[in-house]
Amino acid sequence: MEKNVYFISGIDTDAGKSYCTAYYACQLIGSGKRVITQKFIQTGNIGYSEDIDLHRRLMDIGMTEEDREGLTMPEIFSYPCSPHLAARIDNRPIDFGKIERATQELARRYDVVLVEGAGGLMVPLTEDYLTIDYIAEKQYPLIFVTSGKLGSINHTLLSFEAIRSRGIQLDTVLYNLYPTVKDTTIQEDTMQYIHRYLDKYFPKSKFVVVPVV
Repeated sequence: MEKNVYFISGIDTDAGKSYCTAYYACQLIGSGKRVITQKFIQTGNIGYSEDIDLHRRLMDIGMTEEDREGLTMPEIFSYPCSPHLAARIDNRPIDFGKIERATQELARRYDVVLVEGAGGLMVPLTEDYLTIDYIAEKQYPLIFVTSGKLGSINHTLLSFEAIRSRGIQLDTVLYNLYPTVKDTTIQEDTMQYIHRYLDKYFPKSKFVVVPVV
C-alpha cells in the first residue's frame, strides 16, 4: 500500500466527486505537489472516461501520457450503472489486478494519486465485494465528498458509521457547495453540523469547503 494514494468516495452518485476530485487536485498542485487523478472503474463509456475528461478540463491541463496509456482509466464498462452490473452486462469481470498495477505505477510517478470511486461507499463491485471493502483492503486514506442538499446529514453520518466500523482512515471531508442554491439555510446548517460531528468523532480529519468555481 502506497502512502500517497487517496481514495475519493461520497454520499451518492450525484455528490460531485469528479468536480471535487479535480478541485482538490488543483489545491494540492498549488501547494507544490505532483498530482494525478485516476477513475478506477468507469461505467457508461467506451474507450474513454468522461470523469477523467472532466478532471483534465477543471485542472486546465490536456490529456496526460498516463491517460493515453490507460493508467488513469484501467477499467471501463459500457453501461451506466454500478460496477457489478456493468461487468455482468459487458460479460467480463473487473480486473482488480490491472487496477492495482495501474494505481501503483501512478504512485511511482507522482507525489499524490487521487483515486475516484464509482458512486458511494456501499456500491457493489462484485456480487459480494463493496467499494468500502476495497478501500479497507487497500488501506487507502479516504477523502469523502458530501454536500448541503436535503438528506445529506443522514447519508453522511451513515457513511461515517461504516467508515469507523471498517477501520478506514478518514483523511478529509470535502463539503461541496455545487450547485448554487438561493436558499442556503439547509446548506449552512448541514455544514456546521457535519463539521461539529467531525470535531467530536474524527478530530484528525480535515474539513474543506469546495466552492463553486
